[in-house]
Amino acid sequence: PGAEKWLTNTFTQTCAVRPSRHSTFTHSTSATGYNMLTKHEKELIAKIWDKMIPVASDIGAECLLRMMTTFPGTKTYFAHLDIRPGSPHLRSHGKKIVLAIAECSKDISSMMVTLAPLQTLHAYKLRIDPCNFKLLCHCILVTLAAHMGDEFNPVAHAAMDKYLSAFAAVLAEKYR
Repeated sequence: PGAEKWLTNTFTQTCAVRPSRHSTFTHSTSATGYNMLTKHEKELIAKIWDKMIPVASDIGAECLLRMMTTFPGTKTYFAHLDIRPGSPHLRSHGKKIVLAIAECSKDISSMMVTLAPLQTLHAYKLRIDPCNFKLLCHCILVTLAAHMGDEFNPVAHAAMDKYLSAFAAVLAEKYR
């Protein structure tokens, strides 16, 4: 029983799609869906992603490459693609990811509606393990910090972390 409880707790902490009770992310069933960001944080997030749109291929490819290097198990979902650094497949898919995140940042309150097609695609067609959304979000944070320097200050980092946590949680909704 002790080992079983430890394994369950470890799995929950590693792969839970909902943040812990200590998280600043809160799930709400109100009309807005997710109320976890202040107006200032929402504006900051939209501003950051607006800056990423012109370099979406570069940033997205770097995030994916970082994820596949750090978490090799994630490569299995891309076995049919050329995922070498700088490859057209990696850049194309990375761009799609960045543009989806940027689009969602324009109106965070409608995140559920905006991401509905991607929820269905990832859950039912691609069958991506929802733990991987959190892994990718972590790699996105690292990549943004590496590229934005001082502009990615603690306030921006905290806001982006909350936003990406919500993004990952919404993508994982169809798995329940």
